Amino acid sequence: MRPALNRILLYAKDMQATCTFYERHFAFECTFDADRRIAELVSPYGGVVIMVHQAAKGIRSGQASVKLVFDIEDIEGFKAHCAKQGLEFGASHRADGYSFANAKDPDGNSISISSRSFSARR
Repeated sequence: MRPALNRILLYAKDMQATCTFYERHFAFECTFDADRRIAELVSPYGGVVIMVHQAAKGIRSGQASVKLVFDIEDIEGFKAHCAKQGLEFGASHRADGYSFANAKDPDGNSISISSRSFSARR
């Protein structure tokens, strides 16, 4: 048996706002199941499926225990594109031949764009 990580579940205070965020800024396509309890965000570029589930009232959002990292070759170009749509990333950082920048989604979950997968040092 070979376990494979193919899905990540995010708890959201506003499921539609979370889906719209990932659709607008990262080109994911959102579909809800029949009872609208879970949404699935699928990237046309492949990768992990993000599942979105309604957060219970007691769940604290924005905990720093998980960060979604998106592979982006042109960090500055992508930041400029997102800024036009209202998503501001923090300062770009350089590390061992690649760049990255951080932001938060509507529920306070940490997200990052990184050119690490395109680095020659990989």
